[in-house]
Amino acid sequence: MATIPMMKTETASAGLDLPPDARVGIIAGGGSLPVEVAAGAAGQGYPPFIVLMEGEADRLSELCRYEHETLALEAIGSLVPLLKRHRITHLVLAGEIKRRPRLTHLRPSLSLLAVIPIVVMALARGDDGLLKVVARGLEARGIKVMGAHEIVPKLVAAEGVLTKAGPQKSDWRDIEAGFAAAKAIGALDIGQAAIAVGGRVIALEGIEGTAGLLDRAKLLRGHGRIAGKTRGVLIKCAKPGQELRADLPSMGPQTVEAAHAAGLAGIAVEAGRSLILEGPATLSRANELGLFIVGLAAAERGHG
Repeated sequence: MATIPMMKTETASAGLDLPPDARVGIIAGGGSLPVEVAAGAAGQGYPPFIVLMEGEADRLSELCRYEHETLALEAIGSLVPLLKRHRITHLVLAGEIKRRPRLTHLRPSLSLLAVIPIVVMALARGDDGLLKVVARGLEARGIKVMGAHEIVPKLVAAEGVLTKAGPQKSDWRDIEAGFAAAKAIGALDIGQAAIAVGGRVIALEGIEGTAGLLDRAKLLRGHGRIAGKTRGVLIKCAKPGQELRADLPSMGPQTVEAAHAAGLAGIAVEAGRSLILEGPATLSRANELGLFIVGLAAAERGHG
């Protein structure tokens, strides 16, 4: 498929408040988020330059229609020179990167020598610490880091019930318990999600992510540890002090499918601080399966 040159078109939307000569780059991991951000930037007159993270980006047919290069995690020391070479002024970190670069496999370069202290410090700080340090390091080198939600505001979860079905009274007890638990593990930089059933938390998100969390809940129900017809809720929220420009909690059609397979009644996300990917497909699938999706306003996060 033909590559779209990275040039700003003449019909830039006023929705994206960037200088006329801005060049947007996207570090693309897995999932649909990089695709939606790329389309959002291009639609507003800023066709992006895509840095495909080798072995992580998985929507290649949709991403490779833009100007792009592939970068291995172990070549991370080449990132800043790569961005500078393509005159990137604004950068979005989008999509899932499942593994960390192995320090012993990092490819030597002069630019790597400058970033090794940053990378070592970041790896020691955990996921959110890593993102914060990387963002600061890039901005210190003249590249402004933006959040996906700044490029595509429509991805941000709205307040209220977003589906035909809504939470029952028992679901609100689950939401309250799960929200408190998700915030607690978020404060420890462990995860962003919890599952509550019958008013108590039965599973917390760990390094395996939300998909693994839902798989565990499905196994618990299959083993009879959760009563067969008991409702339950998946709750996702931002970590306290979350780096909002990267790794916001997100959900999509696969999350809905997995929640249904785990026997849950619905999903609650933090409004304004969570992303709903492939929105129309996600909400449509939830409606088909009878699940609710609710965006929690500040006043509802302590709903009893």
